[in-house]
Amino acid sequence: MYRQVVILCLGFFAFHSGHAQKPQQPLSGDLVIFHAGSLSVPMKEISAAFKELHPEVNIMMESAGSVECARKVTDLNKPCDILASSDYKVIDNMLIPKYAAWNIKFVSNEMCIVYTEKSRFVKQINVKNWFEILQKKEVAFGRADPNADPCGYRSVMTMQLAEKFYKKPGLTNLLTAKDVNYMRPKEVDLLALLESQSVDYIFLYKSVAIQHNLKYLVLPLEVNLKDPKFTDLYNTAVVTINGKEPGQKVTVKGEPMIYGVTLINAAPNKPVALAFLQFMLSKEKGMSILEKNGQPSVIPQQNPNFDNIPATLKPFAVK
Repeated sequence: MYRQVVILCLGFFAFHSGHAQKPQQPLSGDLVIFHAGSLSVPMKEISAAFKELHPEVNIMMESAGSVECARKVTDLNKPCDILASSDYKVIDNMLIPKYAAWNIKFVSNEMCIVYTEKSRFVKQINVKNWFEILQKKEVAFGRADPNADPCGYRSVMTMQLAEKFYKKPGLTNLLTAKDVNYMRPKEVDLLALLESQSVDYIFLYKSVAIQHNLKYLVLPLEVNLKDPKFTDLYNTAVVTINGKEPGQKVTVKGEPMIYGVTLINAAPNKPVALAFLQFMLSKEKGMSILEKNGQPSVIPQQNPNFDNIPATLKPFAVK
């Protein structure tokens, strides 16, 4: 009798323990990510690493200018789980609160003048004369469209800050009026122009130059939108771009470059999206891939929407 009671008790314990330790269902389904063009290389690597852990997840990524990414959600109502922008303010201004509830700042970058060995005046260009070389008739340069991509309005801000730093009145107008036919919707579209030698130089993020093994000219900190110590100076650079509504204009002020990422409120696959974001923002996982690709971490940053951030992602922000 005693032996039967013991067996029954053990069976009962095993049954309930089994239920308590029931393994979670594997992550699966589609995950849709809209991201800035400058994130293309690291996002592919992060997605590949995530899929090794979760092979049943189908990751679908769309690269575009950050403003264009946001408009796919706000204007076109395209299904999207995660949106990563090269300017966190795109998320703040275009998506919160209607389309997203929070925004985590995660990496930084800086503006450079990017070129190849075959660029005209490649032996002469330097930090003191780059703006003079770009003005030469025989030289062509490309930049992103300010209305489609933060790299576009940051390029114009770089010109404005250079005008002050080098004491060259009218420099911005001279540069923005030149080579407008080489303006493209997003910064990575400019790479094809450079590689085909259609242009000699492009305004581009340092990270993209590093990822594509291109030569780049490092600009002064007063010009390159990198250093928080120069925030007040960067704020003096102002560009007007198209707003949310047709005919609406929005003024964008310069500031240190910080990328933002969010979960879309109507995300079709929130469990997978949250797991991906946790992986992407973790120092030893996604962030190590981003830093290897020239995009230094800024985690954690103060966050005005901290209370809205899911518990699993709160460690990546500060209230």
